[in-house]
Amino acid sequence: MKLSELENYIKELDSTVEQVKLIKSNRPDLCDYQYDGCFNLAKKLHKSPMEIGSGLVSKLMENEEMNKKFSKIECVAPGFINFTLTDSFINETLNKMLTQPKFNIELPKKEKIVIDYGGANVAKPLHVGHLRPAIVGEAIKRLLRYMNQDVVSDVHLGDYGLQIGQVIYGLKEKNLLPEDISLEILTDLYPKISALCKENEKIKEKCSLMTKDLQDGNPEYQEYFRKILEISKKDIKKIYDYLGVSFDLWLGESNAYPYIPFVTEELEKEKLLKKSEGAIIVEVQESTDTLEIPPLIYKASNGAYLYSTTDLATIYQREKDFKPNKIIYIADSRQSLHFTQVFRTSKKMEKTKTIDCEFLGLGTINGKDNKPFKTRAGNTPKLIELFNDTKETFIKTNPREEEYKETDLHKLINSIIKFADLQNNREKGYIFDIEKFSAINGKTGPYILYTYLRTQKIIKNNPQFVDNLGKTIYNVHDRALRLKVLELEEVLNYAFKTRMPSIIANYLYEISVLVNAFYENNHINNLENNEKKKDWVTLLSLCTKIIQKLLELLVIEIPDKM
Repeated sequence: MKLSELENYIKELDSTVEQVKLIKSNRPDLCDYQYDGCFNLAKKLHKSPMEIGSGLVSKLMENEEMNKKFSKIECVAPGFINFTLTDSFINETLNKMLTQPKFNIELPKKEKIVIDYGGANVAKPLHVGHLRPAIVGEAIKRLLRYMNQDVVSDVHLGDYGLQIGQVIYGLKEKNLLPEDISLEILTDLYPKISALCKENEKIKEKCSLMTKDLQDGNPEYQEYFRKILEISKKDIKKIYDYLGVSFDLWLGESNAYPYIPFVTEELEKEKLLKKSEGAIIVEVQESTDTLEIPPLIYKASNGAYLYSTTDLATIYQREKDFKPNKIIYIADSRQSLHFTQVFRTSKKMEKTKTIDCEFLGLGTINGKDNKPFKTRAGNTPKLIELFNDTKETFIKTNPREEEYKETDLHKLINSIIKFADLQNNREKGYIFDIEKFSAINGKTGPYILYTYLRTQKIIKNNPQFVDNLGKTIYNVHDRALRLKVLELEEVLNYAFKTRMPSIIANYLYEISVLVNAFYENNHINNLENNEKKKDWVTLLSLCTKIIQKLLELLVIEIPDKM
């Protein structure tokens, strides 16, 4: 019986019980789980919590299944119901997790989902701000697939916006031809022209017109664009490969342009396009809104199409190509208004109205001053600079005589960066402290990897003992670890429903702490009792499989040694 089943059963026992939530006991010497709902019911029914609790316990004890699964169900003052699982039930459940696919978890109904994340703008180097969309998006994609979903991932590059017009303007000012373009030139040129546009309105207007001409098919600008895209995409792929981030589709705004006429036709058919101050807009304000939601700008006053237009065209394209139930977008939380406007407009179109579009907002990565992360020189660091800084810090804070293998070092650096990010609620910003997250002790990627390698060594030394678990639980450290393993299904389902990789990361840390406590208090290698040794090696084998799978979901690879 799962916790959710027990919660539902308690609810069915008494019509006055509206909601049931069992909580893990903070007194494992007394019980495994507690129910505290009797206090709310007492106010409602004008009875004492103890009277209500005792009545519920009596009804629970009438159920034969309850007696098989719980060694003790009791109501204790001032009105808590305590539940203690039987050892046999715990071990039967763990044995199913050992032998059944995906740890015997119940999987949600399959849906077709397109997930859109990591969409960097081309012609600009990837910086630390691109880290979260890539890592969080990849983790969510892997979780969705593990939970039985049919997923298509798309990087959706920003490849047709103002920055392309700015770069083409800069290249032509320097008399550079498409064949002259290199990554170094793009890296140097974009920030200079971008800064110039902020100072000079005339140059900004020129760049805007060049962007519109590119979108309208200017052959010369198209040639520049193709070369810029080729060089930028190669660099972006290289960095995403280092991070273990991959996509089924490497499409961008430019690929959506052929679908704009179809979107325009749909919106015109519904009489949704209106003129406003020279621009074409769609009103998206709804009667239930407590704040003003500005209209979506479909076409700028200079005739250029905007992100909102191409995002609508992309939804149209995805509906045509994949017929998805859902499209999930992962980006900076500050884009929330933009996606509200796009999703509301999409719901007004006949072709796309049935698609459930979901925006998952992200907080910022901050420095120790709790402001957006900067280099020592005060600039937003490029991702390659962040990787190098993390590598230097890890080697310095974890000195060893033998040099690290480059492949192991690469995996350790990735674990530092990724676990630092994924342990945090994705909606909130967090402080990236390289020294703190590089430590082998504490809530860090290296700590989880150390736990796995340490435990795996025991299993490799005792492979003959990996079997099924017996009926006995031997001590408090043993029981605590087994109960934590039982939480896996609830953790994965909750992470799936909320799209929160942090739920997996936090569980991964908690189970690692318990594995280490178990290891330190139960000396397995010298154990003479073979039955106990079999049980403990088998338990650790299950734990390492869980840790390995959860690390994989969090895009973290395991080194050969540390």
